[in-house]
Amino acid sequence: MEQITVKASQSSYKVSVGAGIRHKLSEFLPKSYQNVFVVTDTSIAPHYLDDYVSSLLPDAKITKKIIKPGEAAKNKDVYFDILDSMFEAELDRKALVLALGGGVIGDLAGFVASTYMRGIDFVQLPTTILAHDSSVGGKVAINHETGKNLIGSFYPPVAVVYDVDTITTLPEKEVRSGYAELIKEAYIGNAGFLSQLLDREKLDKENEEQLVQDLSFGIRVKTKIVEADEKENDLRKFLNLGHTLGHAIEAEAGYGTFTHGEAVAIGMLFALELSEKRFGADLRLDEFRSWMERNNYPLQLPDLSADRLVKRMQMDKKSENKEVHMVLLRKIGDPVTEKVDHDTLYNAVTSFLERMRRA
Repeated sequence: MEQITVKASQSSYKVSVGAGIRHKLSEFLPKSYQNVFVVTDTSIAPHYLDDYVSSLLPDAKITKKIIKPGEAAKNKDVYFDILDSMFEAELDRKALVLALGGGVIGDLAGFVASTYMRGIDFVQLPTTILAHDSSVGGKVAINHETGKNLIGSFYPPVAVVYDVDTITTLPEKEVRSGYAELIKEAYIGNAGFLSQLLDREKLDKENEEQLVQDLSFGIRVKTKIVEADEKENDLRKFLNLGHTLGHAIEAEAGYGTFTHGEAVAIGMLFALELSEKRFGADLRLDEFRSWMERNNYPLQLPDLSADRLVKRMQMDKKSENKEVHMVLLRKIGDPVTEKVDHDTLYNAVTSFLERMRRA
């Protein structure tokens, strides 16, 4: 098992990564809780809900809220429905929210916890590879029809308990989704880790020792950045490599057409191409594209509008006065946020879409 401490301004918390640790959840909590509210979804509950709940104090009052899975759940209606259930359960400010699931559950339940009675404790219990990224750093949010994660706050959990056993039941597309964020962290933070990932023939969700190592590596990269810039004023923006176009594609194609990580991987391909043109850097672009092909990432896009994608990119949280600021790489491990003017961006997106339709 690996343990990583994340130092936040409000408090520090530990991220525990290992196999079978869901059966010892109470050992990883900072204190005892008498009233616990669990948010999970219908795809996770049958597999792991009982394991986590049975590891809590026997006299704790447990309330379970099971919602439909998927990005579409991160909306205001589900948010208020969960709040209503919390009031019905008579939770007080000493209660605990458990976010059991992937990034959607973590974002949604974390935002609920951050706003219920001005904030109560919550714990991230990630069950996907992708959630290694979203469960660390305290960013919680729901979506708005205008864009992804536009309603949210910074609210760190009191603990992250990451049982890699839960990954073995993931469909392959979710494994791809998660490893897109891991390879992003490698690109911005560690050339050696990047080489390890690119040199592998295939992703392997069954190798628990490798999963613990990979996830811990990615979490350490993110932790270093988050600790230096908790509220995304500067360095933390680097974690958005690939997300500017990725979020736009995810929304424009319709949530669920691509997984978040698949869209980010496509967005990274675009950002790396733009980086090589701007800085003349060797970013192992061909190797990255081959890695995507070997692991069945989507390399063909539907007929998307370049104009609409650019408009969505202008709504990105890094943008200022509708000027798009993208994370690019001067070299591996050296990210920078660069303003990209409208004409350059439009032409680059148009050319990229043409190539991705022919891929």
